[in-house]
Amino acid sequence: MNSETPGNETSAALGRTPTAGENVAAVNEWGGLRVSTTATSSALAGAGDFDELSEVAGRVRRAIEQVIEGKPDVVEVAVTVLLAEGHLLIEDVPGVGKTMLAKALAKSIDCSVRRIQFTPDLLPSDITGVSVFNQEIRDFEFKPGAVFANIVVGDEINRASPKTQSALLECMEERQVTVDAETHTLGAPFIVIATQNPIEHEGTYPLPEAQLDRFMLRLAIGYPSADVEVEILGSHASGAPLEDISPVSDAAGVRSMIDDARRVHAAPAIRRYIVELVEATRRHSDVYLGASPRASIMILRAARALAAAEERDYVIPDDVKTLAPPALSHRIIVTADAIMSGRSADVLVKEIVDEVDVPVAENP
Repeated sequence: MNSETPGNETSAALGRTPTAGENVAAVNEWGGLRVSTTATSSALAGAGDFDELSEVAGRVRRAIEQVIEGKPDVVEVAVTVLLAEGHLLIEDVPGVGKTMLAKALAKSIDCSVRRIQFTPDLLPSDITGVSVFNQEIRDFEFKPGAVFANIVVGDEINRASPKTQSALLECMEERQVTVDAETHTLGAPFIVIATQNPIEHEGTYPLPEAQLDRFMLRLAIGYPSADVEVEILGSHASGAPLEDISPVSDAAGVRSMIDDARRVHAAPAIRRYIVELVEATRRHSDVYLGASPRASIMILRAARALAAAEERDYVIPDDVKTLAPPALSHRIIVTADAIMSGRSADVLVKEIVDEVDVPVAENP
């Protein structure tokens, strides 16, 4: 489908704020701004509310890029998850920087951070906490587990037993922990960044669908280019770049940015577009199990965060197209025939994104 209509901005062109005198019909559609087709200062006033958010997000991005070189798209997705207060699953082969990315994101924020090294003998109580008897007060006292932090880094999450993996279900969805019939609320923000190796299967336990569905986005870092790898050798020769990262915000600042991102406007056409993408996964002949409504919610939250990071108070179709693959690929189950023919979930999601018509704004 051709996304260009005479007199309209294309979805790609809407990736910036229009200047005075430009046609903003598309902005009227996506942003819901009641203005004429000529951009005015009043029409663009809402975009100024996200200047500070975008500036802080940019500082976080640059801090991470000190460690993760040559992967701006990967870093952008990680920062988007932070602003949307979602959970991130980093899945790739050993040695490409999965744990480094998680630690860099955590270190760029001045908040409580806990790292959990998942092993086969890890117990659920090691994650959630346990009630122990206190001799002094002669009563049971709750000792919080490693999950009681703003950012939880779970390394090699698929090495823990299913019983231990399930300890994160309530935490990730409801942001609370229930132990001995008592519910303990987790702090805000609460973000889980987990890593896993999809290649190695010995001594691992694949994450169940219910667990995968809790992660807002899944991404793969991939190998760096030859030139970038040469730069990596130079930066690691004199020390560890991770030690040079300084916090650029704190927990209160992140909470404020998350609240601001939730105020980003998503027009009805954008919401319909998200639903059509998710519905397409349920109808596809090569998909055994399509994405759930939670996928629609996660895409919308992430799209709002991405728009806010780019100093926009409205979501555009390009935001949804960018985030649909990392939001959907881990939520669908591909049929056996498709797997035998070499069609992975990533390939099918990209096909669906290309097939579903992109909404185009009309002239007012």
